[in-house]
Amino acid sequence: MARSRSGTRGRRGPRKPPRRAGFAPGAVQVVDPSERGAIELPGTITVKELAELLTVSPADIIRELIKSGIFATINQLIDRDTASLVAEELGYEVAEVTATAGDEDEDGEGGVPAEATKEVLFEEDDEADLVPRAPIVTVMGHVDHGKTSLLDAIRTTQVAAGERGGITQHIGASEVTTKDGKRLVFLDTPGHEAFTSMRARGARVTDIAVVVVAADDGVMPQTLEAISHAKAAKVPIVIAMNKIDRPEANPDRVRTELAEAGVVVEDYGGDVPMVPVSAKTRVGIDELLEIILLVADLQELKANPKRAAVGTIIEAQLDKGRGPVATTIVQTGTLKVGDVVVVGNTFGKVKALESAVGKRIKEAGPASAVVVLGLSDVPEAGDVLRVVSDEKIARAQVEARKNEQAAREGAGAGRATLEDLYSQMQAGQAKELRIILKTDVSGSLGAITRALGQLSSDETKINVLLEAAGDITDNDIMLATASNAIVIGFNTGITDTARRGAEAEGVDVRLYDIIYKLTDDIDAALKGMLEPEMVEVIEGRAEVRQIFKVGKTTVIAGCYVTDGRIVRTGSARVWRGGKVVATDKIDSLRRFRDDVREVAANFECGIGLSGYNDLEEGDIIECYTQQARSRIAG
Repeated sequence: MARSRSGTRGRRGPRKPPRRAGFAPGAVQVVDPSERGAIELPGTITVKELAELLTVSPADIIRELIKSGIFATINQLIDRDTASLVAEELGYEVAEVTATAGDEDEDGEGGVPAEATKEVLFEEDDEADLVPRAPIVTVMGHVDHGKTSLLDAIRTTQVAAGERGGITQHIGASEVTTKDGKRLVFLDTPGHEAFTSMRARGARVTDIAVVVVAADDGVMPQTLEAISHAKAAKVPIVIAMNKIDRPEANPDRVRTELAEAGVVVEDYGGDVPMVPVSAKTRVGIDELLEIILLVADLQELKANPKRAAVGTIIEAQLDKGRGPVATTIVQTGTLKVGDVVVVGNTFGKVKALESAVGKRIKEAGPASAVVVLGLSDVPEAGDVLRVVSDEKIARAQVEARKNEQAAREGAGAGRATLEDLYSQMQAGQAKELRIILKTDVSGSLGAITRALGQLSSDETKINVLLEAAGDITDNDIMLATASNAIVIGFNTGITDTARRGAEAEGVDVRLYDIIYKLTDDIDAALKGMLEPEMVEVIEGRAEVRQIFKVGKTTVIAGCYVTDGRIVRTGSARVWRGGKVVATDKIDSLRRFRDDVREVAANFECGIGLSGYNDLEEGDIIECYTQQARSRIAG
């Protein structure tokens, strides 16, 4: 129901109708608000649409919003209450809301049927309408193994004298046409991070993953991550062994290290193709494209160009001159200028499409990379774009999605946790426990993986998606988010960004320093006997700035809390040079002369440990507690 502002209007009377900016008097018909009658407003409306409805300038709307502390752009959505206040400030009367979704309006057009808010990503297509489409390929690999150089080589190799074709890097994706006329689409993403973040949002956009491995460097940590992410997505892998022209290239070493990582190439009797290439000399580029097309043929990739389009946002930004601009891969259907689309939590009408070579086009078919203009707001990478019949349905779907998201956030993310594992098994929902394993040294990986493998049963299989040495990073959290996995750290730490990401995404992160405790927890979870009350929660960290000696043996560390909080009842790990040098209990916690229970971030304090007195300036004191929680705290 709209809020009444009749008292305000009664004191000063209705305002004169403002002129529309940029028009001479008489250029438009100005309607006196008092003669207009009650204005009907939808649940949400853009600033521009409200200005057109009231026959005023968008600047007048924006000016009234600023008075209320709302700084909106011309294409920004505002809710009905806000729009009502603006309309009433400009002297208009707003009609009360009486109809609900599914009720018919007086003119017979009706509201939005409830079923219109239901979203169907890929409805069943008639087999006769399906036609072959180009494969969509993501190139991943270690940071300096030549991913960008390989993409450049693929583009330039295909541009031969006299040939026609569109190969570009302008919009975050490259379309390559081979000599025999076959098309491939390469995503110019930053690698497995963007690849996985899109998957975490429910988008399956990649058909084939090309993992680049340098022949002179072998398999590196990021190579393992790329392989793990591709496997988790169940995407076919093609290995591009780059830098084969270098004298120190060692293909046998690469094959062996890949086999150790669980990727057995065809040369070793496996099913993963490996192509020796050189981005520098362009050797093997044609062979690589042939293999990619062969793998694509085995998948029999098809799409229906006759249906309403569905695609995925690859990247998006706000352009000062053009508004929200979204690079999109059309996966099925044909996207046309004038289509109404829903994208994530926004919608709009397609005003223009730009092809991979930057030309304006009227439509884009399956497996096409296009820039979409006309959205009301900037979507996020990984958001799914789908065409709907009209703007009423688009608004209803966006509202329903926002309500659903709010309810889901209120109820929790619903990620996999060890506590919930047994109940999920009993309900038939859990057939596989996915684990990301990080340890302090690589020597621990084999022992822990073997111990976990022995816990697998007919009911539930333990699948270690990634095993690597080092701290738990935000890449690990992204993979866990996309794969619904838990993260286990053994004698290792977790970065601040990873901790915040785990908290935000609801990822179950567990830290252990004893192998049998780790395996006991997994075994107990599988049997439904896990006791969740003793779970370690990282409370915060403090940096030692100064050392104070009290008496002959007692040492007090003058600290600055850098993250989270320090609690007097907690335990402490002392980190020095990236390693844990001591584990102890916090004996005293003071602020100036006062004993306190806790000290929050950005405050100074004095910390005394019960037994460890060899603290040094620069040490990090990590405070942790045992709580009945499975998710780590920030």
